[in-house]
Amino acid sequence: MDNSTIADNFSLLSKLMDIHGENSFKSKTYAAAAFNIEKLPNQLKNTPREKLFSIKGIGESTGKKVVELLETGKLEVLNQLINNTPPGVIEMLNIKGIGPKKINTIWKEMEIESLGELLYACNENRLTLFKGFGEKTQTNVQEAIEFYFLNQGNFLYAQLDEIYPQIENYLRKLFSPDKVRATGAYRRQELTIEELEFVVAETNDAIKPKFQTAQPPELLEENEDSLLYKLKNGLKLRLYTGKENITKRQFLTTGSPAFIEAFEKAFPSIVYPISENDETVFTEAGIPYILPCLRETEGIIEKAKNKKLPALIEPGDIRSIIHSHSNWSDGANTLEEMADECIRRGMEYLVISDHSQTAFYANGLKVDRIIAQHRQIDQLNNQLSPFKIFKSIESDILNDGSLDYPGEILKTFDLVIASIHSNLKMNEEKAMKRLLTAIENPYTTILGHLTGRLLLSRNGYPIDHKKIIEACAANHVVIEINAHPRRLDIDWKWIEYAIEKGVLLSIDPDAHALDGYDDVKYGVLAAQKGGLTKENNLSSYSLKEFEGFLSDTRKKKRIQY
Repeated sequence: MDNSTIADNFSLLSKLMDIHGENSFKSKTYAAAAFNIEKLPNQLKNTPREKLFSIKGIGESTGKKVVELLETGKLEVLNQLINNTPPGVIEMLNIKGIGPKKINTIWKEMEIESLGELLYACNENRLTLFKGFGEKTQTNVQEAIEFYFLNQGNFLYAQLDEIYPQIENYLRKLFSPDKVRATGAYRRQELTIEELEFVVAETNDAIKPKFQTAQPPELLEENEDSLLYKLKNGLKLRLYTGKENITKRQFLTTGSPAFIEAFEKAFPSIVYPISENDETVFTEAGIPYILPCLRETEGIIEKAKNKKLPALIEPGDIRSIIHSHSNWSDGANTLEEMADECIRRGMEYLVISDHSQTAFYANGLKVDRIIAQHRQIDQLNNQLSPFKIFKSIESDILNDGSLDYPGEILKTFDLVIASIHSNLKMNEEKAMKRLLTAIENPYTTILGHLTGRLLLSRNGYPIDHKKIIEACAANHVVIEINAHPRRLDIDWKWIEYAIEKGVLLSIDPDAHALDGYDDVKYGVLAAQKGGLTKENNLSSYSLKEFEGFLSDTRKKKRIQY
């Protein structure tokens, strides 16, 4: 083991001790040891053991640990700290602008254990609620995490939403528009994407010189019919190459393997036409056009054969903002600003659902503040009519499944969104009991972000989706499709089952600022993959329809106001 590796061990030991809030004198000693060992002219592995302790900067305690490293290749105290620290917390050390002391606050006080959760907290404006985290620090942390993720290889759809069309236009200029087609995971509206994929109707030999620029991308892989580049910004660009039928190539690289296999089995003698797009493939097969977002499973082919493809929801079908946060809790904007932005966007109503009292980290509302907020909403509704603000709350689902207020408070809201925000490390039995109890609470109107997942960052807690959906059907509870690009929860794969069981869904942005309303788009794109129609989406209801829905739901739940 060389000096650099030994120094790295002491440096990490020092940082983890600070993260755990241990003796600061000791942590500084190990940090100093790391610095001194890195600068030594001679390798410690070549130094007689008895002379280690006389080297400047290496005392008895440090010397014993150096010997341990040299003889065993590991440091027991360091391994113990690593084992007692979530991997995501250790990963935070890679982020510029947050040292061990701040990481201690993030982990111990904010209860955040991964970079994805930390980025989400930045988006929700939560860091500023804690000592040592001002707006500038929050912005710097957010930008540093985004840069870090850019170099990790997997991306949210939303992160590529502007970049993909730009690259498509660039390729069209390089090779002419008729030789370039969008394809792959982005075209299918996958929630997370590893590669940007395009069909380019040119040979490898014709394509490669075009990329020999002043700062050429790295060629990672070359096959007979494809090239894989890594761009300077960290993105991977996959080009399906060759001069064969471009329409056929686009079709075969758009659908999932399961879809393509089923299609070729259903239409074994199809002749792929050459045309401007792959719609003609479906015409040739004698079935309605299947949108790229639906080309995942073989089941969609049977629906097309039987003329039962759904009329998918579109962004323009959203008539309201349900699930939003104002500066009464952890949002960035006032109630009036949130409402004005809704009106500007042509929405008919706003459901304001600030955090409940247990969410102290998000400035959750105590009862006195609920009363004050409701008073302000009444005033704004008088000013803004016919636009309407509905009184709601995002109530934490507590450990025992109960909601965050007694019934006499919950009934003062027009509707309640129930969500789990804390103690997420649950087995399926615990998660199911907690969720089912909340679903059975008569005041629960909408079940928020069902599994608590954060895409590319945190797996959701394990649940039995079918049982949850069936419970929502039995208790007249709407299931949210949380539109935040890092959530998109409930997963689109369960939308069809929810519709079959008569459960209403609701595409909600979970907005914490005005631009958070933009996330509705990503909820719609995810919902399209699951076959959602506007009729099955609560946030597509008109104001009159929504008021009728609330009235009917109260009657079904036998809630007296």
